[in-house]
Amino acid sequence: MDRLNPADLAVSGRLVLPHGVVEGTVTVRNGRIEQILPTGPQPAAVRRIDAGAKYVLPGLIDSHVHFRTPGLTHKEDWAHGSRAAVAGGVTTVIDMPNTVPPLFDPAAAAAKAKMVGESSLVDFRFHLGVDPERPELMATATPREAVSAKVFMAGHLCAPHVARTEEQLRRIFATAAEAGIRLVLHAEHQGVFDLLDRWRAGATEYRDYESLRPRTGGIVAAASVIRHVEQSGANAHVVHVSTREEADLYSAAAADGLPITFEVTAHHLSFTDADLARYGSRIRLSPAIRQIGDQERLWEAVFAGEAATLGSDHAPHSMADKTRPAADAPPGLPGVQELATAVFTGMRRHRPSQPVDEQVLLLATLMGANPADLFGIADVKGRLAEGLDADLVIFDADATWSFKPSDIQAKCGWTAYAGWMFTGRVMQTIGRGEVLYDAATGSFASPAGRWLDARNVVKEGIHVG
Repeated sequence: MDRLNPADLAVSGRLVLPHGVVEGTVTVRNGRIEQILPTGPQPAAVRRIDAGAKYVLPGLIDSHVHFRTPGLTHKEDWAHGSRAAVAGGVTTVIDMPNTVPPLFDPAAAAAKAKMVGESSLVDFRFHLGVDPERPELMATATPREAVSAKVFMAGHLCAPHVARTEEQLRRIFATAAEAGIRLVLHAEHQGVFDLLDRWRAGATEYRDYESLRPRTGGIVAAASVIRHVEQSGANAHVVHVSTREEADLYSAAAADGLPITFEVTAHHLSFTDADLARYGSRIRLSPAIRQIGDQERLWEAVFAGEAATLGSDHAPHSMADKTRPAADAPPGLPGVQELATAVFTGMRRHRPSQPVDEQVLLLATLMGANPADLFGIADVKGRLAEGLDADLVIFDADATWSFKPSDIQAKCGWTAYAGWMFTGRVMQTIGRGEVLYDAATGSFASPAGRWLDARNVVKEGIHVG
C-alpha cells in the first residue's frame, strides 16, 4: 500500500468482471481504473466507497436513446435525459439521429456534440442518420464522428426519412460495406404497413394499433436485411426486435456466419398485447408490443446470448401528445432510467433459480462489453478492467422498490412502469471516478459528459462478440 501516493478513489464490493464476480477493490486515478485488487489489505485512497455485499458493475451503455436534440426538446433534452441515464446506472449513451434537422451529415456531429456536451452528465456518441436519397454521405464519416448509421425501413411522425425501396436499400448496404459503417436498422417493412393502411381504416382505439403495425412488417424486413447482408457483406445491428420469428431469423443468420447482431428492449421484455387495455398509448411503440410467446422467445434470446445488446429506445413524448386520439398518438416511451432495473427484475422473475451472479454478469455484458465492442469504444468503456474509464455502478440486487413521481428524471415526467415493484436498484453511479448520482441523497453531479472517440471495428476487421 503506497501511503505517500494514495489513489483518488477506492471502491470495494462484489466486482462484476468480464469473467465473473469476485470480491475485491477497484482503485481509481485520474478518472481511470488503476488496479483491480482481491480482498485483503485496503489500498490507500483519498476517497473510499465500501459497497459491502452489493455489486460493482461497469458503467452501463445504452446504445439506443433519443434525447431529442436539436429540434424536439419539448419532448426531452440532454439535461433531463442524462439525469435519467445516470439514475439508471447508464454512464454512456449513443444517441439516434432522427432529430430536427436529422444528423445525416458527419460534418454536423461536432456542432451537435458542442450543443449537448454542456448539459450532459453522461459520455456520448452519435449514430449517423442515413438519407435514403444520399447514402453516400455516410461514407464521409471518420471514426471520430460516427462508426454506425441508422436506417429506418419504416417510419412515423418522428422518423419521416424511410428507405422504402429495394434499390435504396441496395445502395445503403453497399455504401456501408465499402465505408466500414455498421448499419443500425429499424427493420420493419413500410410497404407492408402502407398496404394494410389502404385496406383497413385507421386506429380508432389504442389497442387497434398492433393490428395495423403487425409482426409481418418485421418478418418481411428481416428477410430483406439478411439478403442485403449476404449480397453486400455489410455489418448490421437490428434494434428493438419484437417477434419470435425475427429472433429466430437473425439468430440463424448469425449462426450461419453473417455479420448480423440484434438488440432487445426492456419494454418488449416487460409488456405484452394483453397490457394494451390497461396502459393504452403509454405502451404504443414502434415496433408494437407483441404477444406472450414473442416475449418468451426474446427472454430466451437474452439468456442464451443470442441478443447482443439491451437498449431502452428512450423516446419520450409529453403526456399531452400520448393522449391524443388513437390515430394520432405517437409511438415511444421514456426508458433509459428504467432499462437495467426492469430487465434485472424480469431476469429474477423468469429464472428465479439462476444465480444472481450470473444474471448481473449477463446484464453487464449486454449493457457493457457488447455495445462497447460493437460501437468501437471498448478501449475506454464497457468493462471493469485496468486502464479503462472508471465508470462504476453500485447495484443492490436485493432491493425492492417502485418509482415515485419524484424519482422520474425524464422531461416528460411519466413512466410506463408506474406501480411496478422492481427488484434491484442502482445506488450510486460513478463516471470517470466522480459520483454522478447517489440514490440515498437523490443528488446529481454537475454536467461533465464527453464526446467519445471510437475505433472503426468494422473497417479494422476486429471480431465482435
